[in-house]
Amino acid sequence: MVFKEGTFKGELPEHFDGPHPAWLETAVADALSLAGDVDASDITVTCKGTRILLSGSVTSPEEADRAVAVAAAIKDVTEVDNRLSWL
Repeated sequence: MVFKEGTFKGELPEHFDGPHPAWLETAVADALSLAGDVDASDITVTCKGTRILLSGSVTSPEEADRAVAVAAAIKDVTEVDNRLSWL
């Protein structure tokens, strides 16, 4: 049996330096959902490398600051871009 190097439709798989973006997005979203002082139901988490983008809405500026702090506390997160709005 001949084993070939893994490819996707003839191309090499995409390589990520550091953690996989899906893993990091999931870790931040889970932490936000478990934070008792953040309503994460309207927060979207997107990852660009090790930079996290938080978008959506919260109820106050203090809650937005807390969401940023929770996201920044996750291992491998290097920067948090706060694009949260509040009512």
